[in-house]
Amino acid sequence: MTAKWIELIVGPLEQKKQYRAAKARIEALPAPYRAAAEAFQRYLMYYGGIVDGDTIVRMYADAADLWERAALDRTPIRDIVGDDPVDFAETFAQAYGGRQWIDKERARFIDAVDKAAKEDPS
Repeated sequence: MTAKWIELIVGPLEQKKQYRAAKARIEALPAPYRAAAEAFQRYLMYYGGIVDGDTIVRMYADAADLWERAALDRTPIRDIVGDDPVDFAETFAQAYGGRQWIDKERARFIDAVDKAAKEDPS
C-alpha cells in the first residue's frame, strides 16, 4: 500500500532502480570514457526533454551499453561521437521519441490559438 502511494508521488520505483543502475555503469567506466559518457548523459537530460520514464530508462541503459562496449573495445571517443558530439547526442535522443515536456505546451498553445481564432470578430 505504501509503495503504491509513494509511486504516485515520485514515479515507479523500478524505473528509478534501473536509472541508478545505468548511472552506476557509467560511473564505473575508465576515466576518459566516463567523462565523455557523463557529459553525454547530462546533455541528453537537457536536450531530450523526455518525460516518459520507460523511454528515459531505456535510453540511458542503451547509452551505458554503448559506452561500456566502446571502453571494452578501446574505441577512440571521436570514433563514437564523430566531429560533432551535439549532432551525435541529438540523433541518439531522437531515435527514442517518447513524450517530451514541450508536447504539453505545444498542445496548450494550439488550443489557445484555436480558441482565440474562434472568438476573432474579423
